[in-house]
Amino acid sequence: MDHNKIDSDMWKALDEEEKDAEKVARPSLTYMQDAWRRLRKNKVAVASLVGIILIILSAVFVPFVWHIGYSEQVLDFSNIPPVLDIYNVGDDKYIYVTKEYKAIQVDADGTLLKKCTVLKEDVNNRTCLYELDGSQITVDYSLYFKAKSKYADLERRAQNDPSINLGEALHELESTKKCEVSVDGRVVEPEKQVRNKTYIMGTDYLGRDLFIRVIHGARISLLVGFAAALVNFVIGVFYGGISGYFGGRVDNVMMRICDTIDSIPTTLYVILFMVVLEAGLGTIILALSITYWVGMARIVRGQVLAMKEQEFVLAALSLGASLPRILGRHLVPNMMGPIMVAITMQIPNAIFTEAFLSFVGLGISAPMASWGSLCNDALGGLFTYPYQLFFPAIAISVTMLAFNLLGDGLRDALDPKQRK
Repeated sequence: MDHNKIDSDMWKALDEEEKDAEKVARPSLTYMQDAWRRLRKNKVAVASLVGIILIILSAVFVPFVWHIGYSEQVLDFSNIPPVLDIYNVGDDKYIYVTKEYKAIQVDADGTLLKKCTVLKEDVNNRTCLYELDGSQITVDYSLYFKAKSKYADLERRAQNDPSINLGEALHELESTKKCEVSVDGRVVEPEKQVRNKTYIMGTDYLGRDLFIRVIHGARISLLVGFAAALVNFVIGVFYGGISGYFGGRVDNVMMRICDTIDSIPTTLYVILFMVVLEAGLGTIILALSITYWVGMARIVRGQVLAMKEQEFVLAALSLGASLPRILGRHLVPNMMGPIMVAITMQIPNAIFTEAFLSFVGLGISAPMASWGSLCNDALGGLFTYPYQLFFPAIAISVTMLAFNLLGDGLRDALDPKQRK
């Protein structure tokens, strides 16, 4: 047998479908396209991104179309909650009695109309007499105060007499109506509960619309957050890149400057600037701009130290590339993953810092609204009007949570080790 001879019977043509049986192929994607593909698979991160976009759009456009301004006051409608228990006083006329025992005329659907005319306020007997289209409305809140006074007296006596049972007195106090409403001598009960159509989130102690003030607060908080992120990116990347690239003594001196800046709390910077400059949004942005870039500089420095000895940097140096070109065209693009994650994480930190400073009185000035100042305004009536604290607190929490979840998603999407 001739082993050098190839028999044609030894060859067999493959079927068409068998040709690609072992073929492994995937579409060619850029780094950002691949990161976006992986980010879309993270449903939580995508939902957070959609939520952030909705918050931004609301903060930008809603104040232009809303029928009430954020500083507009209607003192007759102060401390009106978002849900109303309304009384039918006859002839399809309804009223709502506030917790200050003011009678407000409303529609059946919850639209506020006007404050009822006050005929008499009897503080001693704890009654108020109002007039509405010829009908006399009496608001009697004496029973509740009598029960409250009785409970307070028993509470004082119980300190010396353990046999006194406060449970029954407390139950009686809780079961006592806050007020009794009568129309022309006829006692009426709340007919139904409706949403406040005029002020969907209620009003504050000055009769200002809480909804538009929360939206305006989003403008302030997002402006501070994105301004801090922009300064964080520009200064932090530039400063950290130079420090890490040169290394040695230059790196040591530049990092000690960072340590010195970072050792002083942001609050002290704000107080110092308020002494030199006037209090306001610009002061907060300036204080955050001075301190927030330090963390970014440290991240970029570490990345540059790890990459500056790699082949693509040495190749760029051998071709005579300048430092700005090496940083801008080679190093920074390869660090965008950690940079974007750091920026996304620092935006909610800046928002919370601004809210805290406004809460303690170091933020924006009235009548401008910030989420922190809204929380501060609500503290005085926390137990009586909890909704005034609930809405700005929820806005802060949801915004910070959305940015944090998006940051986690970006961290996974931009990490090359996570590529599948």
